[in-house]
Amino acid sequence: MEELGPSAITAYMPSNAPVPEGEIIIERGSSAQDVGPKLNRTAGDVVRFLFGQGEMVMATQSLSDDAIELFAVEVGAIIRLVDPGLEREAELSAKYFGDEDDDAEEDLRPRPPIITVMGHVDHGKTLLLDRIREANVVSGEAGGITQHIGAYQAVKEGRLITFIDTPGHEAFTAMRARGAEVTDIVILMVAADDGVMPQTEEAIDHARAAEVPIVVALNKIDRENANPDRVMQQLSEHGLMPEAWGGDTIVVPISALQNTGIDELLEQLLLVADVQLSDELVANPEGRCRGVVLEANLDTGRGPVATVIVENGTLRVGDTLVAGAAWGRVRALIDDKGDNVKEALPSTPVEVLGLNDVPAAGDEFRVADDKAAKALAEHREQRHRFAGLASTAAATGGGAKLEDIFEQIQRGETATLNVILKADVHGSLEAVTASLQKLERDEVKLGFVRRAVGGITESDIQLAATSGATIIGFNVRPDRKARELAENLGVELRLYEIIYKLLEDLEAAMVGMLKPEYEEVITGEAEVRMVFSTPRGKVAGCYVQSGVITRNSKVRYLREGVVIWKGALPSLRRVKDDVREVQAGFECGMMLSDFQDIKEGDVIETYEEREIARV
Repeated sequence: MEELGPSAITAYMPSNAPVPEGEIIIERGSSAQDVGPKLNRTAGDVVRFLFGQGEMVMATQSLSDDAIELFAVEVGAIIRLVDPGLEREAELSAKYFGDEDDDAEEDLRPRPPIITVMGHVDHGKTLLLDRIREANVVSGEAGGITQHIGAYQAVKEGRLITFIDTPGHEAFTAMRARGAEVTDIVILMVAADDGVMPQTEEAIDHARAAEVPIVVALNKIDRENANPDRVMQQLSEHGLMPEAWGGDTIVVPISALQNTGIDELLEQLLLVADVQLSDELVANPEGRCRGVVLEANLDTGRGPVATVIVENGTLRVGDTLVAGAAWGRVRALIDDKGDNVKEALPSTPVEVLGLNDVPAAGDEFRVADDKAAKALAEHREQRHRFAGLASTAAATGGGAKLEDIFEQIQRGETATLNVILKADVHGSLEAVTASLQKLERDEVKLGFVRRAVGGITESDIQLAATSGATIIGFNVRPDRKARELAENLGVELRLYEIIYKLLEDLEAAMVGMLKPEYEEVITGEAEVRMVFSTPRGKVAGCYVQSGVITRNSKVRYLREGVVIWKGALPSLRRVKDDVREVQAGFECGMMLSDFQDIKEGDVIETYEEREIARV
């Protein structure tokens, strides 16, 4: 009887209902059922309109960006499309930060220019900053290459200049890109003896994408094989025509090693800042503070530490800020000289202490009240956690060790390399992750069980043992307990300090070309008792003290414990007969391949390299 009774009258939204005021946030891929109510319309209104435009859609079907924007224009709504999962975050940002109007012109004050130094690896970027700051930065870099973003300030003619040093190795593309995003002027370092290299071209692309002026520093002009004309020809081929050739690109010859041309370079930077960027180099020191996280790491004694650069406003000790999924009250600010400061003005780089977690390099930070910062950070953390669960779902159990990958490939199986990646700072973590993902092949898949900043802990070892993962540490080390636990559980630890060595090792393993490991074994030791001269050269009369001396084995010649020669043993005699080997306790005569400085009392040591069996 209930089914036969009258049904409720269907309610329709009048087509002339006003759309909500202000900007409406809509996720990409939303259906008509999602879009309609946000604009005070029904799903039927959306479907009917799109049908009239020649597009057949259903109420539950995902709509294209163009379709959503077309309907918004029809009803007169202002919308902003965001990626799926970011709607709530965008709403929170609009709620807490959307009322930030542009700063009034009378409140704007000049700020120091932010200069980013870019270029190929080993072209002298860090050494240039070394000279400018009169501090030794290069010595702290593994392998002599910069692997983090460093930010420093210098003074020229009474004016502050902020410098950002970006890595030159190809794996750190994302870090160089972040440097270009926050910069006003790019110094393109090019070695006069090397020319334009792949990372030089990449740096040019980043600078052009950021639409910032480029000043070329032509370094290493003191080298004998320096060829500035060839370099300028290469620059002109990439659209950077030098001023000396009638173009508009400033090229300053320098030698960072000899400390020449650096004053002229600084003068040219200030000139470019005054002429081309006079209207842009302003900020409101009293406005709402915001900026960018350049780098972040987990310090054992200080906790999460973020290197930030302030873009607007003033960052003060005691402020509450949110950066990505991290938030907290600023406990301390440390400048580029290591001194504690109370505040940081626009264009000033500082280290921030007091965050609850390590933010991602490249995250925007904002100063807000406690409620806003916590709400926004917690939502971002939840989104990151869900995204992490999706990415690690395939990396559970059944992981292959690096040494076993080739064997699986030969059997025609698809090998999955489960990895726990730990790095010292977030920028390195991103760079290594991106580089490893490029190594994936049809036969070898990568699964990241965990990616985090900080040292290798017992928790990482236990997780690796459970998931069959290999732990890769970049500039981090396990403590004693973690190392012992790894040995007991058979967990593979691979520790690296230089990015290209890490990539070479893993690439070799992933294509089944991991070089075998060898250990050196001493096979015999003999003392020189007498020296004989023959037409063929000197012969060492020896007494074999231990082991077995074998003909054609590798030889080390020691004098008072110091190795003075290494080579081979082509001739071995016992009395007058050629023999293949001589046991301990017997005398013999040896002729070394190309060594004649033989003296009584010296020691001849034979050895061989044996391949270590992998288990």
